[in-house]
Amino acid sequence: MLPSRYFWDLTQPEIARQLRQNPLVIFPAGSIEQHGNHLPTGTDTLAAQFISHEIAERMDGLVLPGTGLGVTPMHMPFEGTITLTPETFMRVVTETCVSTAKHGARKLMIVNWHEGNIPSLAIAAEDLHRRHGMAVVIVQACYVAADLYGPECNGLTHGGEIEALAVLAVRPDLVHLDRVEQSSDPRLGHKMDKLRRTNAYQPILTDIRSIAPTGWYGTPQGATAERGRTMVKEIADAIAAEATEIFRQLDEVQGGVGEVKQLRPAV
Repeated sequence: MLPSRYFWDLTQPEIARQLRQNPLVIFPAGSIEQHGNHLPTGTDTLAAQFISHEIAERMDGLVLPGTGLGVTPMHMPFEGTITLTPETFMRVVTETCVSTAKHGARKLMIVNWHEGNIPSLAIAAEDLHRRHGMAVVIVQACYVAADLYGPECNGLTHGGEIEALAVLAVRPDLVHLDRVEQSSDPRLGHKMDKLRRTNAYQPILTDIRSIAPTGWYGTPQGATAERGRTMVKEIADAIAAEATEIFRQLDEVQGGVGEVKQLRPAV
């Protein structure tokens, strides 16, 4: 039994044994950007890491040390945001995962919680598959959360209830619901988010204030740590079940590289 699924918590022999047992690694992708007065700038990164660890326990994998940073120029008008260029972000993702491939990792899941990372991750994943032989699945965990919890949380909003729940699940000390103020008009936020999340059209926005003039919108006041823990576990259950089946299908069409095991959900 591993003491943790986080790569940085483990010793070299523990990692070597685990990669021999199941060559699955999980790369959490997030960002450092403003989330109003009530959520930490690392909200997206924390959400990706927490969910990745839950998935790793279910699928018997290891969670790689993601960069913590992402591609988020849209949030640069607000202090607290740190953005990488797409080229730098892709290199960090690729070189991190290539290192593990050289040590035996054959299957890679990228768990992303930041929409600005999506184009860069697609390019990096293609390279990791074609040049380095990894079976790769990208999961937009924020959209899985929206599918599961959007109806009861008024959708996936920047700084809203779903994101508050994701942080409350493991780090409630970082959430300050008593500081909630200046939520932008949700009608504008939902309108612009709907516009940029369609399959057919992807308008490019230069500034988060086009969506939310104050930098965030939503209604996180009802979020609790207990609901957050439930949400993260349900997201991990859904992703683990679907990803296990996707990897199985990839094995069939691309050649098997070892079975990814679906474990019973963590209690």
